[in-house]
Amino acid sequence: MQRPTPLPTAPAAPSREPAAAPATEEPRVVPFPGADAAVEPVGAPPARDAEAPAVEDDGRISLRDVWRASRARRKALHAEMRRFTARARRRRRIWLGVAAALVLLVVGTFAAAYSPLLAVERITVVGAQKVDVDAVQKALEDQIGRPLPLVDESAVKEALVAFPLIETYSLEARPPHELVLDIVERTPVGVVSSEAGYTVVDAAGVALSTTARKPSGQPLITVEGGTGTPAFEAVGLVVRSLPASIRGALTAVTASTPDDVTLILGDSGATIVWGSAEESGMKALVLETTMKQKPPRSGRVYDVSSPEAIVVR
Repeated sequence: MQRPTPLPTAPAAPSREPAAAPATEEPRVVPFPGADAAVEPVGAPPARDAEAPAVEDDGRISLRDVWRASRARRKALHAEMRRFTARARRRRRIWLGVAAALVLLVVGTFAAAYSPLLAVERITVVGAQKVDVDAVQKALEDQIGRPLPLVDESAVKEALVAFPLIETYSLEARPPHELVLDIVERTPVGVVSSEAGYTVVDAAGVALSTTARKPSGQPLITVEGGTGTPAFEAVGLVVRSLPASIRGALTAVTASTPDDVTLILGDSGATIVWGSAEESGMKALVLETTMKQKPPRSGRVYDVSSPEAIVVR
């Protein structure tokens, strides 16, 4: 007899139990020589200290954290401020030291300059040829004992007015005790005749000296209107432009206007028609050259009023 065909069975319902994790092989721990602590397996969670309490990290910042951060920030700012102020104090000390040194230098210099350490003890006169040096030093002896920066220039000028031969002067202090007076004497251009006698004058008409007799070596100047006129000014310029060879032979000068200056050479009796004082340097050069070629003699006239075309007759 044939067995009946068995009925199909329903599939087994899936189990709700979690599947068992596959067995893993325990890691093999190979301790290093001298290592006391055991090595935890790979993938194991970090071990916690049994005695340390668990700290829950819920993402919130506590007041203690804020206070610590604020305190750290204050410390950093204080350190930076202290470093910056230290540099500033150092620079300030340097500048104060330099300023103090300059003040001491200036005060010391002024104290030494205005003290008897730099007082005038001697007066030296240079440039004097006709001026009496002893008389000048005696006139300035009231400056002896004064500090060099305190020399009274007004008093010096007042004292030198008594010396008409002095045209200009300058004072120079030579520490520690010397005062130098450098003078430029007036250059006489001739003499003018008056009731008082013969007066030596310079190109500006300043009277240098007066004598009863005509001094030698000085030409007699005859100018209409006297020394304060343009004609006399032209005469002064002409005489000062003459070379020494002609100036030594000059005995007389006449002029009625600034444009008709005439010179007389006494030794030879020659006459020089100069004209105005313009181009006096060129006229003097041309005249000197011409006189070498045609020496002066009695009655000879040199007309240099036009230096480009000198006339000798």
